[in-house]
Amino acid sequence: MEILKTIRDTKSCISELKKQGQTIGLVPTMGYFHDGHLELMRRSLEKGHATIVSLFVNPAQFGPAEDFDSYPKNLQRDLDLAKEIGVKAVFMPTINDMYPKGYKTYVEVEGLSNVLCGEHRPGHFRGVATVVLKLFNIVKPDEAFFGQKDGQQVIIIKKMVQDLDLDIPIEVIPTVREEDGVAMSSRNAYLSPVERQAAPILYQTLKLLEEMILEGERNVSLLLEAGKNNILKEPLADLQYIDIRSTDDLSPLEELRGEFMIATAVKVGPARLIDNIVLRV
Repeated sequence: MEILKTIRDTKSCISELKKQGQTIGLVPTMGYFHDGHLELMRRSLEKGHATIVSLFVNPAQFGPAEDFDSYPKNLQRDLDLAKEIGVKAVFMPTINDMYPKGYKTYVEVEGLSNVLCGEHRPGHFRGVATVVLKLFNIVKPDEAFFGQKDGQQVIIIKKMVQDLDLDIPIEVIPTVREEDGVAMSSRNAYLSPVERQAAPILYQTLKLLEEMILEGERNVSLLLEAGKNNILKEPLADLQYIDIRSTDDLSPLEELRGEFMIATAVKVGPARLIDNIVLRV
């Protein structure tokens, strides 16, 4: 497995792989791998791609009061796991490589980036879209792999790809969960044992609303009220939002129709946890 530390070396590696007739699968990450990340890598390998994993904690998607400096890291473990799975190369750029002095260009997907998580993390999705587009331009993947856990991010990236004519298929891998339903996330490492016991409230609430919908409930206001009340039963959970949005354009719904995403974000101790499920009626 190659360790690529510069954009130039990465472009050279990709060029050589393509000369050999290989297709490229890209798995963008911020490191501190869990089984969700590893599932993305496995899926790329299953499809026959030479798999490139980017490992870059992107400062552009963190707000001034967020956890950029304390974001969990375990570089050697990450590299060992990627090598064991069969990843072709890990791209580990520096901040100066990605955002050199005088950097001025950012990408924003309007209308999708300022709702849900975007309302609580201004500028976050501008940073996400920018770094993902840069990774696409550097790696030139034939396919890119993302997790459904970051449902809003997936919708934004797909829209960016469509609007900018990038011709890069995006494969979305179902959320990988712990045995109690908690979505795997690097930020779960922030939770104390007591806080970890509170974390399942997100998925329990999503499943409660799914059950109500399967039983015929279509009124979004009633569903959201039930979801809010359920989360508030957990004293350690500080609800940021629970909402139901169309997966087409993240527009709010009054009555359920078509495909939609139930999404929630909750602070538990120092960790901001997100989760979602996608349903269709």
